[in-house]
Formats: sequence, structure tokens, C-alpha cells
Amino acid sequence: MDRSQLHIAILSSPGMGHLIPVLVLGNRLAAHYNIKITILAITTSSSSAETEFLKKSTLTNEKKTIEIIPIPSVDISHLINSSTKVFTQLRLMVREALPKIHSTIASMTHRPDALIVDIFCTQILPIAEEFKISKYAYHPTTAWTLALAIYCQVFDKEVEGEYVDLKDPLKIPGCKALRPDDVVDPLLDRSDQQYEEYVKLGMEYAAFDGILINTWEDLEPETIKALRNNEKLRSVLKMPVFPIFPVGPLRRTVETTERDEVIQWLDKQNHGSVLYVSFGSGGTLSTQQMTELALGLELSQQKFVWVVRPPFDGDADSAYMNSTGKETRGMSGYLPEGFLTRTNGMGLVVSMWAKQVEILGHSSVGGFLTHCGWNSTVESLTNGVPMIAWPLYAEQKMNASMLTEELGVAIRPAVLPTKVVKREEIEGMVRMLMHTKEGKTIREKAKKLKMSAENALSDGGSSYNSICELVKDIRSRLSVISL
Repeated sequence: MDRSQLHIAILSSPGMGHLIPVLVLGNRLAAHYNIKITILAITTSSSSAETEFLKKSTLTNEKKTIEIIPIPSVDISHLINSSTKVFTQLRLMVREALPKIHSTIASMTHRPDALIVDIFCTQILPIAEEFKISKYAYHPTTAWTLALAIYCQVFDKEVEGEYVDLKDPLKIPGCKALRPDDVVDPLLDRSDQQYEEYVKLGMEYAAFDGILINTWEDLEPETIKALRNNEKLRSVLKMPVFPIFPVGPLRRTVETTERDEVIQWLDKQNHGSVLYVSFGSGGTLSTQQMTELALGLELSQQKFVWVVRPPFDGDADSAYMNSTGKETRGMSGYLPEGFLTRTNGMGLVVSMWAKQVEILGHSSVGGFLTHCGWNSTVESLTNGVPMIAWPLYAEQKMNASMLTEELGVAIRPAVLPTKVVKREEIEGMVRMLMHTKEGKTIREKAKKLKMSAENALSDGGSSYNSICELVKDIRSRLSVISL
């Protein structure tokens, strides 16, 4: 390897939702900034979809300066029980994988010049210090959720009782206040282990040399400004001044020109006439909610493509750690009787998985009913597609709040979808987004954000320049280390 070329290792925690933004970041750095990238991907034994995605990515990138090294799955069964939340499980999996990560880095012929880790891998700090590698955290969601994670250590000391029981919003200096109803899942129960893990995560962030965020200046100007310059925020936290790098919106590109059944069906539909419905790789609906959603789509008489996963009457993120990528039950077994027959021609129901990037980029798609995971949100925003926000877990309620109240590119149900949204409300939301004057206004705002996103990543744009600053920062730290 040419030693004038930077070598960056990027560490991904388990799960497709974390692996995708890491691979996209790696591709961006390799393709546009001539950097050698090594992806260290902590895998799980339960997700065949994750394994296949890694294999496919390896093949896709074999001619680029990208190497993907899977970190074998670890057994945490002795550390968890049936009530252990996904957030805690992910932190534990990374913690148990640290020896394997250490040995992988130690065995590299050319040690990385910098290490970038995703949101669940901030526990890597001692390894980076041992190898004298500059270290950066990659927060693959919004600047607002980053501000909450960092500031949570203050709330932990100042707030009494449960956050969801508060009457007043949680105030983060320089940022939009957070309603108690919209707090992230780890803050729902202060007695649960995931709460402690979340507070630790925020404290670990402050020890990195810089933080990358998958957002852009025009999307969250005030929050980014607060993270960079807000003296009150930093003084309260006793945080060192470290750089913030908004590098987004980074998203997957179209993988193939092959036109599958869904794309061929979309080719036959009118411009902007189809609602795309998907809850990501980890989200699940209850049996009752799935019935209401199906009947609401039917009542709307709106063309739709719905990616369906079997219902589960438990936590909404239950599929995250157990996604096999395969359907083991026939759809007719859990969709309302006669639904598939009655909506034949009006809608297309797809089992488990679909080419989301290609679908959202199709001219026939005019709306997206989404769980508001940030990967999906970015893919929608960068295609100018307005949304019906249906948050399920993690930080998705915060994302939904920003999309509806600040950006005006989405509408959301009157009640949280963790309760049951009735078919009549679903029908009304679909009709509003796709056919009303209010929906037209939302679509226009979505199109403007698409242009803003394109400008951010173009040469001379804010995110393009931010990545250049990141590369410059890595090189400057490297020169200091080598002295």
C-alpha cells in the first residue's frame, strides 16, 4: 500500500441498520477522497440477511480500495435474559467482541491511520489509545439525537423520576426542546440497564477526537451550531472542544439496473401515484395494528407497495436481533381475510424485503409510510419523497418530530403508533398526503430538501467540505503522532 494514502478502519456494530451507514461512509471516503478503507463488521449468528449483504458488498467493492473483515459473532447468552433490551444487547455484543477487534487490528500489516466507530462501538477507546490511533465517532442519525446523547449526563443528575412523567419539555442548550413523549427508548425506564448504557455512551462521545454526523448544515443549522460553539452546552458538560463533521446525507446508491417485479409494476403506474409502505429490517407491528393498517390502505383506494413482515405482539424492535430475511409464514395467515384479493391491482404486497432505494427513486412513488429510521428517512429526503411518520422504536419519535414540526415534510398519527392507529385515521393520512393542498405543500418542501441535500454533497458543498476537514484533521494528528 502507498503510505501517502490514508488508511482508515471503520467499525460497525451488529445489524443491517448499522452496517449500511458504515459501508456507505466507507464507499464515500474511498471513491471521492482516495482513502484505503477497512470495514470491521461485527456480525451476528442469527441474521443471514446480514451475511449475504456483507458478501455482496465485498464483491461490489473488490475493485475499490475497500476491504471488509467480518468480526465473528460473540455469545452473550450468559449476560442477557428475555427482558434485555436491544440497545443493551448491542452494547454487550461490542464489549464482548473487543478482544477479537484488538487482535484483528494488531494483525494488520498496515495499521490504520484513524479509527471511526459507529454509535454502539464507542467502547473502543482503550484499543485506539493503545495503538495510538486517532479516533472518531460516527453518529449515523441527526445532530439533535447526538445533542441529547451527550447532554443526557446532565439530565441524569438534574431530573427526578421518569422522563416520560415530566410535564415540561427537556431543554438542551441551543437545541429544540424535547417532549417527554418523544424521548428515545433507553430513557423510558431509568431502572433498566439500557438507561445506564445510554448515559455511558454520551460520556464516551466526549473522549473522541471528533464526531461525524449523517446530517447536513442546512437541515439542522441551529443544532450543529450549538454542538460546535455553544459555551453553555460545553461548560455544563466540561467538554473539550472537538470538531463536529456533518457529512451527510450519506445513503445507499442504486445497486443494479435489473428491473424486478416491483419496479416493473411501478413502471405501469402514474407519476407520483403510489404510496410506499415499509418499517425497515427490524420493525414489527402487532397483529391488531397490521389488520388496521391493511384495512386503512384498502379504504384509501390509493395505489401502494407494502413490504410486509410477520406481526409480533411484543416489543416493536423484536425483529432487530432475529431477522433471518426469510418468510416462514404465508402472508394470507396474518393479513385480513380477502385483503390480497380485494387489493389486487390496486396494491402490491411484497414479503420481507424490497429494493427500497430504487423504489423511492421511482417517479411513480409519491409518498412513504415509514418507521422513521434515519437510513430510510435519508433515502426518502434525498429523493424528495414526503412521508407519513410512523415511529416504532429507538430515536424514531425524535426523527418524526423533526420531520413534521421543523421540516414540514411529513405528517404523523394523532397517537403514537406504539398504541393502535385505527383504519379511518390511516385512510385520512394517506388521502391527505397524496391528494390534498396540504399534501402538495409537503411535497414541495420535500423537493426543496432534495436539492439542499444534493448541494451539500456536491463539490464545494457543506458536507463535501466537512469531509475534507475530517481528512485534514486526521493528517494533522498523524503528523503529531509520528514526531
